[in-house]
Amino acid sequence: MPKFDFSLTTRDGQKVESVQIYGKDLPDAERKLFQMYLNCQITQCRTVDSEKEFSQSADIEDVLTLIVKHS
Repeated sequence: MPKFDFSLTTRDGQKVESVQIYGKDLPDAERKLFQMYLNCQITQCRTVDSEKEFSQSADIEDVLTLIVKHS
């Protein structure tokens, strides 16, 4: 499921940066956003690449290699 990153202005005029919401598609994510922030105005929206987020995580082989090297 894709993740969307929204910047918005609330109905009170407050600016909110980087609200990340999972959705089946953009309209689904926007629906969820409008449930949390009634009458908000979206100022920016981008799709977050979830594969990039996990690219820096170590797998078990990397961890075992580090353990062996430092033993």
